[in-house]
Amino acid sequence: MISAEDLAIIKKELLKERARILEAGDRTIENGLQQNPEDLPDFADQSSFESDRNFILRMRDRERKLLVKIDEALERMETGTFGICDKCGEEIGLKRLVARPVVTLCVQCKTLQEKQERFF
Repeated sequence: MISAEDLAIIKKELLKERARILEAGDRTIENGLQQNPEDLPDFADQSSFESDRNFILRMRDRERKLLVKIDEALERMETGTFGICDKCGEEIGLKRLVARPVVTLCVQCKTLQEKQERFF
């Protein structure tokens, strides 16, 4: 079972990461998406701007998905199911939860899932 102290540390890190993602999203909206590419002097600059903007949007989409996982992990903490494997019901190891607190599968179940995905 995860100790209350370990749970508090993980929760603090999740909340910090959540705040970082939200702040980065706000900065993207304020800085990067307001400029009109047609205002740039030539096609090369416009192309570079569009490429950069697409990259940033892909990054923000990944972060949006991570934000959902963070919120789900925080909800699991509230309901007392954090650290329990969704598949087998066993505890997820503390080292795994510290490294990736949004996981929902233990190492064994995740390994099995990945093996099954390779065949399909």
